[in-house]
Amino acid sequence: MSRAPYASDPARSRGRLHDEGRDETRGPRDAFQRDRDRIIHSVAFRRLRGKTQVFVAPDGDHFRVRLTHSLEVAQIGRTIARALGLNEDLTEALCLAHDIGHPPFGHAGEDALKVALADAGGFDHNAQTLRMLTRIERRYPRFAGLNLSWETLEGLAKHNGPVTDPPWALADVDADHALELGSYPSIEAQVAALADDIAYDNHDIDDGLRAGLFTRDALLELPHIAEMWDSAAARFPDAGPDLLASELIREQIGLMVNDLIAETRRRIAEAGIGSPDDARRIGTAMAAFSPDVATHERRLKRFLYANMYEHPKQEAVADAVRTVVARLFDAYSGDPALMPENWRKTLPKADPDRSRHIADFIAGMTDGFAIAQYRAVVGPVELPHGF
Repeated sequence: MSRAPYASDPARSRGRLHDEGRDETRGPRDAFQRDRDRIIHSVAFRRLRGKTQVFVAPDGDHFRVRLTHSLEVAQIGRTIARALGLNEDLTEALCLAHDIGHPPFGHAGEDALKVALADAGGFDHNAQTLRMLTRIERRYPRFAGLNLSWETLEGLAKHNGPVTDPPWALADVDADHALELGSYPSIEAQVAALADDIAYDNHDIDDGLRAGLFTRDALLELPHIAEMWDSAAARFPDAGPDLLASELIREQIGLMVNDLIAETRRRIAEAGIGSPDDARRIGTAMAAFSPDVATHERRLKRFLYANMYEHPKQEAVADAVRTVVARLFDAYSGDPALMPENWRKTLPKADPDRSRHIADFIAGMTDGFAIAQYRAVVGPVELPHGF
């Protein structure tokens, strides 16, 4: 399929920090395909299978973790990119890598690291993604990090749009790569960010219902959801509620994807976007939902926050795991000998680098490893039962 003129072109990439030349012995792949493959083969990506999406170390095999979420985001992102004539490989790379900086226990773990690093610049999982991929992951003899292309790093840095006040970890990467943080990223990056929203908005409905955190009747108080439920029930009158819920989620993903494609096409045409840099210079997002769907999506998010993410059961678990992360940080700060040798040997002598190094070690942990480390270096811990 031919690409649109505003699609990112790997042949015109702004390159990598370290020039590697062209090594065709490792397959005929372009720059963005190599980025995607490096992400998939990284240790940091593999660890996502043990990191919280919504539920900490879930008891059920069917609940999502960061890895399965990232794969679902990539599937949605590829579909949208193909329809819009964008670069699918760059879109996929961004979707797969966008959550690599999350610490164990998701946002609760991030909250604890923000407090621990309050005097050392704080902690931000988006910035940590860049730090992980450019500083911490070690796969090559000649350089630290994965040496990803400028376009991939830019898209990850601006996952939430232009950055006017970058956290220290992002500012550190930007000093090497000059990622033009104040502008919008490529349309591929904008699509990847909205594919993330589509995935977790809808798949969290599935996990929330499965966990019993909210009822179907409560969900159907949202008018848009009720309308789609009634439509599915009319088409499949003999289907039970579980199958209708699955149909509802599929219908809503389809609605949001189709709406995003149509609205993005409209905006691109209206703005006269003819190149990737046009999208960066225009000063507004090109990838977006229509006003009606954007309103519906915000209502759904409010419902999920009120009934799922901030549910008392979730808050009890979050309180417990924040304590795990905080006390791990205190333990390693007080006695670095408790850290593995490779981390201990490279520990800086003074802050803020010393505290940031300890946070890097903790941020890379899976949920299970963090719990095991806590028991080994702090003491027994009993977490509220999972789902």
